[in-house]
Amino acid sequence: MSERLQPGDTAPAFTLPDADGNPVSLADYAGRKVIVYFYPAALTPGCTKQACDFTDNLDLLAQHGYDVVGISPDKPEKLAKFRDKENLKVTLVGDPDKEILQAYGAFGEKKMYGKTVTGVIRSTVVVDEQGKVERALYNVRATGHVAKIIKDLGL
Repeated sequence: MSERLQPGDTAPAFTLPDADGNPVSLADYAGRKVIVYFYPAALTPGCTKQACDFTDNLDLLAQHGYDVVGISPDKPEKLAKFRDKENLKVTLVGDPDKEILQAYGAFGEKKMYGKTVTGVIRSTVVVDEQGKVERALYNVRATGHVAKIIKDLGL
């Protein structure tokens, strides 16, 4: 099981392909706050709800200096299909090797329908302008999560 991040930790650097196959790095957001969220799979009901919620609130988040990056183990082709089908505006990147998911503590054992399984742990990490973890939330629910983040950040 990967270690969970704590406030004050340096956010693990990453460079992953987006839905168009272009590299996206955490370093691209230096000097800005970024909400990095981890979800199990594109084109599934909960992940669609969460991605749509982030898209619907993107302007509000941007006004307060936050960018949003969604990371899943999906390949760019599936991410592009997801983005286009749901008209998503958030940056989606794929981590098929699950290295970044593990580095952020977003991959490991979890309970699903009463069974213990290994997979993506729905998580959100808020990274400040200096690349430090401001907050790290694990085992979050897809529904209502974005509203909770907005409330918690006082936006």
